[in-house]
Amino acid sequence: MTTANQTVSRVEGNTLILERSFKAPRELVFQAFSEAEHLKHWWGPKGWSLPVCNIDFRPGGVWHYCMKCVDRDQGEFYGMESWGKAIYREISAPEQVSYTDYFSDAEGNLSEELPETQVRLDFIDENGTTKLINTAQYASPEALQTVIDMGMLQGISETWDNLDAHLENVQRNNA
Repeated sequence: MTTANQTVSRVEGNTLILERSFKAPRELVFQAFSEAEHLKHWWGPKGWSLPVCNIDFRPGGVWHYCMKCVDRDQGEFYGMESWGKAIYREISAPEQVSYTDYFSDAEGNLSEELPETQVRLDFIDENGTTKLINTAQYASPEALQTVIDMGMLQGISETWDNLDAHLENVQRNNA
């Protein structure tokens, strides 16, 4: 696996901004975020799978998913499930997606204990590569710190490593 580069992050008050470039066309990177058949191959940190991925990719549509730890080497996390639910607000293919991201349970009930996130994904064409900018806004700096303390930065970096490998595989198989 060749990594285009690493994820760069910065915090501005209650907002977390993540950036990374991928060696893939913008349309493919956008598809990787909008289609279950792509998401199943890369969403989640190392050692986690996506056994449930129900996506209705349209404004007002819902993405309900479950990440499950399948790596025995992760000790107490092995077998753990983490459910999420996103409600899409705006979609402008292939440039931008915005949604509200929640922690949820298997039935899709939203967690009241964990913070919600207002997410905007910008897909920027850079002559055949794609810069992805993920802007995540929280209700407060403390809410942002809660997810950072949960290991979210390492998780998203590993997730985007998986995305990088997936995009490379798709392009190799379609060549």
